[in-house]
Amino acid sequence: MSTMPVLYLSHGAPPLADDPLWTRQLATWSRDVPQPTAILVVSAHWEEAPLTIGATTTQPLVYDFWGFPERYYQVKYAAPGAPELAAKVRKLVQSPQTPVADEPLRGLDHGAYVPLVEMYPDANIPVLQISMPTLDPTGLLELGRKLAPLRDEGVLIIGSGFFTHNLSGLNMSAGTDITPPQWSSEFDEWGKEVLTERDFDALLDFSHKAPAARLAHPRTEHFAPLFVSLGASIDTNEHADTVIDGYWYGLAKRSLQFD
Repeated sequence: MSTMPVLYLSHGAPPLADDPLWTRQLATWSRDVPQPTAILVVSAHWEEAPLTIGATTTQPLVYDFWGFPERYYQVKYAAPGAPELAAKVRKLVQSPQTPVADEPLRGLDHGAYVPLVEMYPDANIPVLQISMPTLDPTGLLELGRKLAPLRDEGVLIIGSGFFTHNLSGLNMSAGTDITPPQWSSEFDEWGKEVLTERDFDALLDFSHKAPAARLAHPRTEHFAPLFVSLGASIDTNEHADTVIDGYWYGLAKRSLQFD
């Protein structure tokens, strides 16, 4: 079995399903990735310490959004649970200094199921979501390093966030194809450059090194999953290839594959 790539994707909101370009991009991407034995997701929408393992049998969905039309709350994604993967995650991560908790009723939030509906619509691949136990880039990088051996067992590791994320800085009524604000485009271009150059020191210190960092990420939870993905690939000297770029409501939807 070949080593699986690692993904960082900008996951969108529930209305992503109405965007024909982005849904097509996600579907095409998944067809170009080897078929996973299981999928492990770290989403911007589950921060909990210590690291917590979600549902491992049935996969209820967490409709963690408000004010949308009712049809977005009717979406289903009945992927199998992944108890074997959960046991492996625990073995790799847990130590006396690093406990691991369980929340067996906590299913997939929209950072997980919204893109998976487009990428793996048959919902026939076991999926496990774990919490993001910190927003510290170095800590998340180390978490990714610990999870990296799963790649050799066919597990697709996905960090799910958004490359820029400041909803209060956008005019959401202007449409999906608006010209991105300067803070979004500047941060996006900077991120593309440092990833291409493998300047990981700058990336880890993005809150000080990146232009418009505080505007692009007033809170850093949507950028943070990138560091899990980076950590799962950094020791094998792999490149970050942009698979999806462009903007959605002015937010950079840059999404990356490490292999």
